[in-house]
Amino acid sequence: MKTISRAEKLTYTGSLLGQNMIYSFVTMYVMFFFTDLLRIPSQSVTIIMVTASLWDAINDILMGMIADRTKTRWGKFRPYLLAGPFVIAVTTVLCFWNFGGSAAGTVAVAAVCYVLWGMSYTVYDIPIWAISSVSSHDADEKNGMVTLGKIGGTLGTVIVSVGSVALLNAFGGERSAPAYAAAAATIAGVGALLMLLSGLVLRERIAPPAKGVPFRRNIHTILDNTPLKALMVSLLIVNMVNNVRQVAQMYFAVYVWGDSSYVTYIGLSLVVGMIFGMAVSPALIRRFDKKYIFITACAAGAVSSILPFAVGGGPVPGLILLGVSFAFTGVTTISSTSMLMDAIDYAEHKLGFRGEGVVFSMNTFLNKLSSTISKGLLGVSLTAMHYVDNMAPNETVQTGFSAIVYVVPAMCFLLAIVPLAFYRLKPAQIETIRTELENRRTAEK
Repeated sequence: MKTISRAEKLTYTGSLLGQNMIYSFVTMYVMFFFTDLLRIPSQSVTIIMVTASLWDAINDILMGMIADRTKTRWGKFRPYLLAGPFVIAVTTVLCFWNFGGSAAGTVAVAAVCYVLWGMSYTVYDIPIWAISSVSSHDADEKNGMVTLGKIGGTLGTVIVSVGSVALLNAFGGERSAPAYAAAAATIAGVGALLMLLSGLVLRERIAPPAKGVPFRRNIHTILDNTPLKALMVSLLIVNMVNNVRQVAQMYFAVYVWGDSSYVTYIGLSLVVGMIFGMAVSPALIRRFDKKYIFITACAAGAVSSILPFAVGGGPVPGLILLGVSFAFTGVTTISSTSMLMDAIDYAEHKLGFRGEGVVFSMNTFLNKLSSTISKGLLGVSLTAMHYVDNMAPNETVQTGFSAIVYVVPAMCFLLAIVPLAFYRLKPAQIETIRTELENRRTAEK
């Protein structure tokens, strides 16, 4: 029986749109802002990103466990959806604020602001994804919610990719520090308002166990779940496909294609490709094994990613093939998230509790870690290419940024296939598990 209302679906899509507007702006520009506007050395920026990621390894999992143990009359996830948007908006602006002061002070302030932003993002990100797994008892409805959330997130990314350059120009241009602060405030304000609606409208329909699950036991949702561990390693790798491109696209547009306005066209290729890939995914999932959908999309994504680097050509063929590879990324996004839902059901069947919070906290952490690895890779590449801000393009820089946008994603697509050898959940097995879980819940009422 269908239970999720249209208002919930619309709100869920909008909340992920708003969240990803903020996330994409930070991901796309924070490293560029730190290196080129605050004049922080690329080595120091790399250290900031890696250090923040190490803290997220602890912070994300703790947040997932806290969410799983939360009990209020509003549910266990909704309270965080109400509080999180305000904190995210403030810390986003702080990441792009030039406080002045000494070079050492600038590095310290930038590091603190970025870490605080990551923590505030976690407070919202884990609950917003975890709530999709308790929004309905129907598997198709939950998959539908995930699809809508991913589409909303993609639209948020595209809005920023397409419109951020124009927004920066409206406030003073890409070389003006105040322009970034103003643009961040605008995007954070709109995004936070959209995010807030989710806490007001969404409902939780699968109740948590009457007795809370201890932290030490909750972590076994992952430790004793071989399919989930295999999927998470794969997600860590495949997430780098888009993350690498996001952090490098401004450099790529400026130094390879010669104009920052190409960032807008990269965003358009992303929206067309990703939304098409995600839109066809539910139909594919109903007909084929999700694991093989994921593997096929990765293989095809690798081919479409490497072609522009191998055969050459200018922006037009590059944008077309980027759009094709983004479509396969869209398929991997929906199929892998649906596989996460299956792994949660598998954990409940095996252990007696669901642990959505800790599972989606690991998913959040993996995405952040992928983003951080991408930033680290870019930082190391900048050093290896002897990059300095506003330099004249040369063959080394152009080849380097082309390899980051084309070759590295192709390698990530292929490497993401390997861990799935250990993901052995079959569609028939999942259906049996879900039937037994429904019978168990009915008997407990």
